[in-house]
Formats: sequence, C-alpha cells, structure tokens
Amino acid sequence: MKPVLKVENLKASVEDVNILKGVDLEIKGGEIHVIMGPNGTGKSTLSSVIMGHPKYSILDGSVSLDGEDVLGMSVDERSRAGLFLAMQYPSEIPGVTNSDFLRAAMNARAEEGNELSLYKFIMKLDKATNELEMRSDLPHRFLNEGFSGGEKKRNEILQMKLLNPKFAILDEIDSGLDVDALRIVGQNVMQMSKDRKDEIGFLVITHYQRLLDYIKPDFVHVMMQGRVVASGGPELALRIETDGYDWLKKELGISDERVVPTEKNMSQTSLGTCATREMFKDE
Repeated sequence: MKPVLKVENLKASVEDVNILKGVDLEIKGGEIHVIMGPNGTGKSTLSSVIMGHPKYSILDGSVSLDGEDVLGMSVDERSRAGLFLAMQYPSEIPGVTNSDFLRAAMNARAEEGNELSLYKFIMKLDKATNELEMRSDLPHRFLNEGFSGGEKKRNEILQMKLLNPKFAILDEIDSGLDVDALRIVGQNVMQMSKDRKDEIGFLVITHYQRLLDYIKPDFVHVMMQGRVVASGGPELALRIETDGYDWLKKELGISDERVVPTEKNMSQTSLGTCATREMFKDE
C-alpha cells in the first residue's frame, strides 16, 4: 500500500504571528509535489511544522502519516515513522564526524539487534557519496563544518539516500547550488524516486523553475497568505517562471500575499521578511 502524508486545515504561529492559515495537502508514495510562492507566505514554516520544530505553535488542523497522528509525535518519532527534512539552513556540528552522525541516524531507525554493521555502512556510504560526486574525505569531516553551501545541500541529500524515508521534504535544496551541483542533486532525487517507485513521496519547496529541469513534479502548488491558493501540473511552474505571481494575485483578488495579524482582522497580515529566516538568525 502506498504511504500517505495528509495535511488538513493546518494553522500555526510563531511568536504570536499567524503564518499558516489553513493548509490542505495530500501526498502519496510515488508522487512529487512542488510548493512555490513569494517569500514570507509560509512554505518553510510548513516544512518546520510537519517535522516538529518547537518554536511553532499549532493552532488548528492535523498532519497524519498513514493515518497516524504526526503532531502527537516527538521529532525523533516522526523521523522513525518515515519523515525526512532536508533543511534550508543545515547546522554545523563541530566534533561529530559525518560518518558517526550518519551511522548513528541509520541505526536509530533499525530494530534492536538489526543495527547496521560497519562494513555494510561503509559500502552504503561509499555508493551514495560517489553518486553525489562528493569529496572522498567526507566521512572524516565534522558535520557541515567548513562546508560550502553546495556541500551542505548535497550532504542533506546524502542523509536522505541513506535513511530511505517514506516522505522527503526538500526545503529550498537548490539555494547555494551551482549548475553542476543542481544537476547532481536533481538526478539523485529522481533516481531515488524511480528506484523506490510508490514507496517514497517528495515535497519540494523552491522559488525557481531551474530545479524542475531535473526534478519532474507531478503536482505544483502555490502558497500565498499562509494557504495553498492554486494547484496544477508542471505548466503552473512554467507560467510563474515567465509571468511571476501578479497574474495569480489578480485572479484571486490578493493585493499583498504576505500578511501580519491584527486583533481586528487575523486573516489579513503583512510579514516584512521571511519568518523562518528571521527565526534561525538566533541559532
């Protein structure tokens, strides 16, 4: 049976700012969904809320994975259940090598007594790093420390390949990538989708059509004002690349896609900057 990730009427806030205002989304195994939209409309917030970032407060709605309540799970339980997030801003962790981190993460998801042997781990790691064309000294480097932006993003894809989730959320994985790295990342995502067929689904957050030259979506969604306001196929992303968002805002009667809540009107707001980006400045 295909795995199913379902988001229903999800509303969430951070520091008393309402960001998600009723998101509905359903992703099945074998599907690639792309979310686009202007800055500050809730795209990265959605990924953080699904994975359980503690700074966000859930106001209403639900997230379920194969019928199980995701919002009631701890972050590690969400990971073991099959959710994965490739972060927009991966953290640097001095003193922890990539290989130690990856092996610990893989064994944390294994049943007791079925932990991965060192030999099998090395074989899997070598195969994945070769496919991503990463440096040979990668296993011995501290996690993301001194990595370029592109190396950090490829390292997120490496984690995804080794952990084999049911659903992978890729939050602006294309930012910081040059043309060659973009191609490598896109090809690895598509190959994983092909190899696992109906066993894995993807939610890809991006601003740019260029990523979709390599990652071929089944569905494209646009977020504005904390909601999914339009859905379609790849042609929707092409229209956005060509014409921007003004045509869509005009059709929907949206004068400002970014909003800040007031006591009188919680449905019309204006975020001057991306709330998720601002939040991570403190970390």
